[in-house]
Amino acid sequence: MEIRRDVFQAIADPTRRAIILLLAVGAMTPNAIAEQFSSSRQAVSRHLRVLTECEIVEQQQQGREIFYHLNSEKMNEIEVWLTRFKQLMAKRFDQLDDVLEQLKSQQK
Repeated sequence: MEIRRDVFQAIADPTRRAIILLLAVGAMTPNAIAEQFSSSRQAVSRHLRVLTECEIVEQQQQGREIFYHLNSEKMNEIEVWLTRFKQLMAKRFDQLDDVLEQLKSQQK
């Protein structure tokens, strides 16, 4: 079985994003997470497995229960990438503005 490690593939799914938001508030058991969704416990478990494989969430055993919690370091990595991407896009839009201004001035 191939392990999925792409963070962006993991956060592309709306259910997984909702799970991330739940875990941002605090650690939860799989059952507590599953109660928040209309899908089956198995479906939620598959989402948790993907998030765990991507290291977005981590498991912690407490007695007989397993708690999932958000890995803030991995979330910071996502934020750093998004910040760089936004900067790149802003630069590209600035360049496009310059080209449009040049074209506009040539038409006059």
